[in-house]
Amino acid sequence: MRRSPLVDGHGRVIGDLRLSVTDRCNFRCQYCMPAEGLPWLERAEVLSFEEIERIVRLVSSMGVRAVRLTGGEPLARREFPRLASMLAPLVDDLAVTTNGFLLEREAAALVQAGITRFNLSIDSLQRDRFFEMTRRDALDRVLRGLEVLAQFPEAHPIKINAVGMRGFTEDEVLPFAQFARTHPYEVRFIEFMPLDADHAWDMDKVLTGEEIRAAIHAVYPLEAQPREPHATARVYRFADGHGKIGFINPVSEPFCGDCDRIRLTADGKLRTCLFSVGETDLRGPLRSGATDDDLEQIIRDAVWRKELKHRVNEPGFVQPARTMSAIGG
Repeated sequence: MRRSPLVDGHGRVIGDLRLSVTDRCNFRCQYCMPAEGLPWLERAEVLSFEEIERIVRLVSSMGVRAVRLTGGEPLARREFPRLASMLAPLVDDLAVTTNGFLLEREAAALVQAGITRFNLSIDSLQRDRFFEMTRRDALDRVLRGLEVLAQFPEAHPIKINAVGMRGFTEDEVLPFAQFARTHPYEVRFIEFMPLDADHAWDMDKVLTGEEIRAAIHAVYPLEAQPREPHATARVYRFADGHGKIGFINPVSEPFCGDCDRIRLTADGKLRTCLFSVGETDLRGPLRSGATDDDLEQIIRDAVWRKELKHRVNEPGFVQPARTMSAIGG
């Protein structure tokens, strides 16, 4: 059944759902979680695969054609490839963001299940600095998983995400540029956002995308590529044709104007912005007998109230209570 498009109060048509399947993660990245971790949701609080499928089927009937599966670490969810195979027929674009720790084991199953795009979070290519950022000695294992995934042509293009933090990432910029030039991956730098559990974020800790771009351009000249509608990344190609590199700058260069994204947390809360301070419960209605028409109205009402922009750099900004791992990266 086709339903009318999902539109917010600012006239933006929603086409992208970021869906967290678990809040659990085996890393403790500084920009996301404290060293000791966070209290996890109880199993009964997390949406089942069947509940997730129902929501995706519903929003896809309203025009959502892209779904990105996130966490926590989504591959840590038992039988995750089965969920991917359930969702792949419902959308045009099924993507996953992973830390890569379990990728060596799961890559083939994920490709077979219908994942069409892969993003790996890797903040350093040096073992000791990777450990410093993630608090896990796992770089070698992550890179092995990346190599296994790269063997599948249908998995490309593969994107590598690195968070830009002042005092850390400066030393990573050129090694990542070299990596992007010599491997079939697009490296993307993401500005550090106020979603850390320690609430230690401030603007002085953000290494901006423009600073990183300038540092790379001084050594390896870059040429800007056209920005695709609704894209989060500004992509550049190396002028000599050897690869691409991207910059996601939500703090210094917000891209809220044509945002077409909504989010669903692992416990079934709909968020209309990464930085929303309010949420809309879908799990409760799902489990209390709501019809698809009931759920559609709840979703439409929430999306109509979608924020115009996130206001991170404006006076009065309030950091969300949930961290990135609890929202879904």
